[in-house]
Amino acid sequence: MVVGVDWSMELYLGTGGYANDDWVGLLYPEEGKQSDWLGIYAQHFNAVELNSSFYAIPGVKAFAGMLNKSGGRVRFAIKLHQSMTHTRDAEAGLYTRLRESVAPLREAGMLGPFLAQFPYAFKRTPANRRYLQELTQRFAGETLAVEFRHASWDKTEVREALTKAGLVWVSVDLPALQGLPLTAFHVTAEVAYIRMHGRNTATWWGGKTAAERHDYLYDADELRPWVAEVMAHSDGLSQLYWLLQNTTKGHALKNAVTVRELFAEAGVPL
Repeated sequence: MVVGVDWSMELYLGTGGYANDDWVGLLYPEEGKQSDWLGIYAQHFNAVELNSSFYAIPGVKAFAGMLNKSGGRVRFAIKLHQSMTHTRDAEAGLYTRLRESVAPLREAGMLGPFLAQFPYAFKRTPANRRYLQELTQRFAGETLAVEFRHASWDKTEVREALTKAGLVWVSVDLPALQGLPLTAFHVTAEVAYIRMHGRNTATWWGGKTAAERHDYLYDADELRPWVAEVMAHSDGLSQLYWLLQNTTKGHALKNAVTVRELFAEAGVPL
């Protein structure tokens, strides 16, 4: 263990969603109520990436309920509605609704970044570049993290443009497949964002569900370079959100333990 590490960055570790049925018996009790899950989750993690907002934007009362159930201990990263990233036909009112609905989290200091998760089909074209610029304007004044799934965006000039625009580049860990961005840690703002999807090459394209694509358990040697990169960049960061997406079969639960152990080895107990 490294002694005397100067560490001022806030690190928020969590998973992609918390309402996972296959965590029953692993994190959640067999006979427990689903309404208690978030409270239990909050005993182990200080961040969560909200998936439900991708399908339907929760109202103010729903966000207030999440805040209450989490005991005010969890930062919420909010995934943008699918109409903002996938179909890209959201009406102006929907953006307003999303930004206003999170008011309970904002007031409590528990609002993390908004996450724009673009699909593989969102390639770097003039039209899509214009759309990204428009989306950036919609979230002016907010922390907006952007994940690209197509390799055409994985370029230094894109990250430089995101830096100028004040956007957070989402660093992804993905299978090493043609057409996908390379696994690497990049920083474009004072806030950094990591999404670990797993490296299951067999099911990434062929899997029928997201659960199949994310069926992957990292070993310590695969996670150690990420911790080293975070340590190397920590001086220039105020916050880091590290969200494990490999929630299938509880893989993310095990890998969260490994991440904590690796940080402890580096002299930063979480």
